[in-house]
Amino acid sequence: MIDETVEEIEEMQTHGSSVVAIKAAEALRTLTEREFPTVEEYLRTLDRNSNALRRANPSHASLYSTQHEIVETVTDADPADVSTAKRLTLEAIESVVDEVESAKERAAARAATLIADDDVLLIHDYSSTVMTAIDDALAAGHSFEVYATESRPRYLGRKAARKLAERDGVDVTLVVDSAAGHFMPECDRVVVGMDCIVEDMLYNRVGTYPIATAANDTGVPMTVVGADSKYVDGAFAFENEFRSPSEVLLEPAEGFDVANPAYDATPVELLDSVVTDETIHEY
Repeated sequence: MIDETVEEIEEMQTHGSSVVAIKAAEALRTLTEREFPTVEEYLRTLDRNSNALRRANPSHASLYSTQHEIVETVTDADPADVSTAKRLTLEAIESVVDEVESAKERAAARAATLIADDDVLLIHDYSSTVMTAIDDALAAGHSFEVYATESRPRYLGRKAARKLAERDGVDVTLVVDSAAGHFMPECDRVVVGMDCIVEDMLYNRVGTYPIATAANDTGVPMTVVGADSKYVDGAFAFENEFRSPSEVLLEPAEGFDVANPAYDATPVELLDSVVTDETIHEY
């Protein structure tokens, strides 16, 4: 299961940083089902597999922090035997999963209060936290129109559009990424998720920066939603991922290069607010 999860993360078959973190944490359960001759061998295997999961997407702050917490919790406890080490692993997995899920729910609930009835929203990428915020706003009786960018080249926005189209009270329009500026004057708010914020820089799915620039230029507030733990310090070094050119161009590139960065950097000064499970950061 761990190898399959690594592949899913690498191929972006699992979307949303919180979903990725939970999926990776749950994958470590399979280690507790194996036999190990010593505690030392178990801990080495746990660390090795956790590193493999982290390397599957080194840009994901939530993936890094949850995996680090699981391994550190088990290792620092200095378990006396394999059975104890396995129990500690399962408890650590439950703890981080609960923490990620509850943080997402609290952040979404707080963000939902910023979405007014009949608002026109623009969203980018597929963020499970943003989707939950919209669901919370719908449950409160609101209805609104949503422009969803395709989020090329993996077209993650198409998934968001299809999911939102299933909800009553949402009128969805899918637009190409480069049309975000064209539709911006019609919008009341831009709402996106986040991978992480490091030193006043938001790292999120590529295309976020030009959307933030267009929103700032037209006076449309842009709200970012995510767990407060995604504000990270020097313990985590963001590492952008340059993905395969085949995601952009199926035929061979002859005489030119294809650049396919997964994320871009947006100065937080372009944002109106960052909503987390702890508070609302205003800029």
